[in-house]
Amino acid sequence: MNHLEFVYRDQSIAVVNKPSGLLSVPGRGPDNQDCVVSRLKAVHPDCIAHPTVHRLDMDTSGLLVLGLTEHSQRHLSRQFAERQVEKIYFAVLAGLVDGDAGEIELAFRLDPDNRPHQIHDPLRGKIGRTRWRKLSVRDGRTLVEFRPLTGRTHQLRLHAAHELGLGCPIVGDRLYGTGTEPGQMQLHAGVLAFAHPESGRNLRF
Repeated sequence: MNHLEFVYRDQSIAVVNKPSGLLSVPGRGPDNQDCVVSRLKAVHPDCIAHPTVHRLDMDTSGLLVLGLTEHSQRHLSRQFAERQVEKIYFAVLAGLVDGDAGEIELAFRLDPDNRPHQIHDPLRGKIGRTRWRKLSVRDGRTLVEFRPLTGRTHQLRLHAAHELGLGCPIVGDRLYGTGTEPGQMQLHAGVLAFAHPESGRNLRF
């Protein structure tokens, strides 16, 4: 039976720990309907039709918050749009990273001839900014902490892999590294902090 790991839930919101390999929202076709939203609705059939506030790539694991009511969904979406939400990711990179910390700023856009790949384009791309910090090195791999300052598609994956970023793809990344199967990528959304849309209380998971 398909299930969700709930980290927190009440009448307004749900925070789940999404496994790698599971879609955040339904995809195209009958084979891509299993996702966080469909599993949430199986548990909360009275929740709104579109509870999504933000998304994680299919191969990214970790914390995802959803709004169960119209008010909560709008309130949370506004917090994300106004960058009032703290997000910290952890990634294992396939290689040794130079330096101990820094900030990556790269402009990139969708490659229409090779969807869903994003490509570096300083002229027509949109800027993505990420702060990073090296945590440890083991067996030729580097554990890093990522703090995205913008929310571009594949931002952390591209910033890790591109030569103008860290030059080391995330282990198991099927698009920018050497991953071959869903569920292999070592990128985890490990910290999520925001204000509760009803009480205003600061929550940190």
